[in-house]
Amino acid sequence: MVKRPTLQDVAAEAGVSPATASYALRGQRGSDATVERVRQAAERLGYDADPIARALATGSTGTVGVLCGSTRDLWQQRLAVDLSRALMARGRHAVVADADGDPGRERALLAKLREQRPDGLLVAPLDPDAAHWHDVAERFPVVCVGEQLPRAPSAGAVVFDNDAGMALVFDHLAGLGHRRVAVVLTARPSTPDRPAEDLVRRHAARVGVSVVLVHPPPATADVADLRDHLAAALAGPAAGVSVVFCLSDSLAFAALRAAAVRGLAVPDDLSVVGFEDLDVADLVGPGLTTMSWGEETVVDAAVGQLLVSIEDDVAPARSTIAPRLVVRGTTGPAR
Repeated sequence: MVKRPTLQDVAAEAGVSPATASYALRGQRGSDATVERVRQAAERLGYDADPIARALATGSTGTVGVLCGSTRDLWQQRLAVDLSRALMARGRHAVVADADGDPGRERALLAKLREQRPDGLLVAPLDPDAAHWHDVAERFPVVCVGEQLPRAPSAGAVVFDNDAGMALVFDHLAGLGHRRVAVVLTARPSTPDRPAEDLVRRHAARVGVSVVLVHPPPATADVADLRDHLAAALAGPAAGVSVVFCLSDSLAFAALRAAAVRGLAVPDDLSVVGFEDLDVADLVGPGLTTMSWGEETVVDAAVGQLLVSIEDDVAPARSTIAPRLVVRGTTGPAR
């Protein structure tokens, strides 16, 4: 087995003490010539500082954990990429973990991330109401994207003004003359303090629209399963609706395929609305009408809050993102 080079090996190679080598590698002390000699010695030997040892010595690993409920969800997939890039631009490295829709896997990944001693965590969790978030937020700065963690009062959050978003959607649909809408949403409420179903019913009643709630498999399920479930709904409880409003773009894409299965033209026979404005929303069919939350705004708020908390040793903030309705070709007047 090849022996991993140690700090002592680097010091001997550079002809300095281990303490001098440590200071030089961290850029904390030493002449330019000494620092360069030590770094060249480390490079020749293939020395990589142990992140745990570095954390104990400096109080920082320079890493941030990014935990997603499932990167098979297109929104979380994009979020993980954008958070990683934003962290890199701020001199931090992301360690991305994917729970793949499994709460048990999420707990296991959290335990592994804790062992890595990240400077903080950015999370888009499967279950924001789980008890374990309290302990996690007590040990690390945590910012949750899209949710609040009700059992972790010390955690920060970047949440979406879903109330305003629902108002924009239902005003748009009512203005087009639609009176019966299928609303596709997963069984779990979007946030513990603002259940999506309550918002849907309130805004539908406000504009005089009746709704049929459809609970499909999660957006992380096989696309064919989502399509078939929604196609069955359009022939069953949601038969005769003039709009399918989905609380994610992934579900909206499945609804477009389900409409094709049923021989319904979009938007002549059936309008379709999403809720995330993914990058591909303008490339699918006639272009998906959906809700934009400002991708850069969300990422900047989450990363900014976390890094301020890490660097200034303060509790992360909480912020709310306002929506903007993006009208494209999948919505039209009711027949």
